[in-house]
Amino acid sequence: MERIELKQMATQVRRDILRMVHAVQSGHPGGSLGCSDFLTALYFNIMERKAGFEMDGINEDIFFLSNGHISPLFYSVLARSGYFDIKELSTFRKLNTRLQGHPATHDHLPGVRIASGSLGQGLSVACGAAMAKKMNNDSHIVYSLHGDGEMQEGQNWEALMFAAHHKIDNLIATIDYNGQQIDGPTNVVMNLGSLSNKLQAFGWQVFEMNGNDIDDILKVMAEAKLATGKAKPISIIMHTQMGKGVSFMEGTHEWHGIAPSDKQLAAALAELPITIYGDY
Repeated sequence: MERIELKQMATQVRRDILRMVHAVQSGHPGGSLGCSDFLTALYFNIMERKAGFEMDGINEDIFFLSNGHISPLFYSVLARSGYFDIKELSTFRKLNTRLQGHPATHDHLPGVRIASGSLGQGLSVACGAAMAKKMNNDSHIVYSLHGDGEMQEGQNWEALMFAAHHKIDNLIATIDYNGQQIDGPTNVVMNLGSLSNKLQAFGWQVFEMNGNDIDDILKVMAEAKLATGKAKPISIIMHTQMGKGVSFMEGTHEWHGIAPSDKQLAAALAELPITIYGDY
């Protein structure tokens, strides 16, 4: 997809997120909205993907969502990129659905390679998958996405050391740095300090980008891809606004896990006009 199309798709994905969460009055719209530009660009422009879905992901780029609570975003992008029918989005969080509140694998939903939602585990899995690609002489890249509040989990730092020690240089781990988590601002709950300095001290190459600007996402991700294969794992600190795209949701932790009312949904959708891709 070209830039204009990506921006249209990101708007449509945001509409999907809001409608999904509103329909069942549960879910996590804030981080989902904030990461919509990134995941849209990743799936529709950046990743090299094969048609269909194979769990082993051999000879294609693969993605792991570590902060699994932003599942509305993940499901929308997976459906819109052809992994399953977009009509299935209407089953989000309903009884017997494959689209659970946090992604799961037991129902074999195409596009989902790990169950996620217990924070802090995704980077370890991504490291293992990246090492497997090296062992299989597969030159493709492993991508992962993590929350900034999630970086307070200790398992991440073991994985960071592991990746640097083993020179896992086919991994690009993106951290959604919106400064918010469920209990408040991250610098109040547990200050991360200089995340960039910490990552570099752990032996990673670090990039930073505006995760709500498609042009900057494409530029920085291209630079990061060029940096693979040089004996260092790569991390991108992605600056976003929680709730991006809906004015009254932006920049506050209060929309981390609260669904909009009927009136709020109408106001939010008015800020996100329906696109050429259409609602599910």
